[in-house]
Amino acid sequence: MANLFYEEENANKNPSFELARQTFAYSIGNHDQKDTILKEIEANDMAPYYLSLCEKFGWEKNEELYTKMNEANQKKFTEFADKLKDAEENLGENEVREALLAHAEYLCQIGAKDEAISAFRKTADKTVALGQRLDVVFYMIRIGFFFGDHDLISRNIEKAESLIEEGGDWDRKNRLKVIEAIFSMKVRNFNKSAGLFLETLSTFTSYELFDYKTFIFYTVVMGCVSLDRTKIKTKVINSPEVVSVARDDPVLNTFLNSFYNSNYKEFFASLVEIQDRMTQDWVLRPHAQFFCREMRIRAYSQLLESYKSVQLNSMASDFGVNVEYIDRELSRFIAAGRLHCKIDKVAGIVETTRPDTKNAQYQAAIKQGDILLNRIQKLSRVINL
Repeated sequence: MANLFYEEENANKNPSFELARQTFAYSIGNHDQKDTILKEIEANDMAPYYLSLCEKFGWEKNEELYTKMNEANQKKFTEFADKLKDAEENLGENEVREALLAHAEYLCQIGAKDEAISAFRKTADKTVALGQRLDVVFYMIRIGFFFGDHDLISRNIEKAESLIEEGGDWDRKNRLKVIEAIFSMKVRNFNKSAGLFLETLSTFTSYELFDYKTFIFYTVVMGCVSLDRTKIKTKVINSPEVVSVARDDPVLNTFLNSFYNSNYKEFFASLVEIQDRMTQDWVLRPHAQFFCREMRIRAYSQLLESYKSVQLNSMASDFGVNVEYIDRELSRFIAAGRLHCKIDKVAGIVETTRPDTKNAQYQAAIKQGDILLNRIQKLSRVINL
């Protein structure tokens, strides 16, 4: 744990994702965050970011505060310009790059998005070393996350992947995996996100994005909604990293183990709390309802797979809800083609109707065979010509 603390303390937390989370919390109604946000803004002379929040949230602009921060910004800009001029006239390319990087980092710190992006691009043009080029790209990705710019994130993830293929080091490869996992989670590619989180379980060092407990929370929820039972057991429940955090988080621990152990009443109760936690998370909030629906479908499927038929009142009792709720839920998911069963209202039972996988495979083979034959015929005509 001492090593983890050291890594967290030395993470590059620019821009501040803690500030991004506080701003997000304010945007969803937690207005008591405003004082904390303003203190952080004033402490770092974030005049551009302050101006953007005033416009976004309709805050009354404090002219005295803005003027003070803006003057501090202009003073720093002058210092950076002088250092850059001196480096260009008297020093080497490396010193020029360092001057450009310092200016870009400061713009990033004060929340000047467009100016920071432009400055980092200039820095990248002066950067030769592969590791340093990757660090600049990571800065661009973090700016994208901070301001919610998906296009900026995706374009720079592609750049980072290309650079990693040229020979990135172990630490940067792992950081990129975590970044891709978060972005996949943001765009609702949960399968990819789960795989990437699990790959970095024992090598996580991206404390600039979030703490280790949050990382484990993301890993568990992505794993439960994406993996089959066997993999949930081997890769999540039996993981020492997950166990070390989940044992101190009763809700997460109950959610994970009750789902695997088919204790559906406890699972439903914990799912409500997990959904509430997700609605307060800056990445997961848009997906909270979708996640909750998918987990309910997985739980219903898990129970129904074990039986040919189940009484509605027994199923309702297992989940700790009334019969009307189960009837309504199952009807909706059956109609959507998500559950393979039918409800006999007269007998009060649910009968499973397992899909004919062999017939589906046969039909797929026929279809693929027809496509192959058509292609061969087209190719033979070309060859004959």
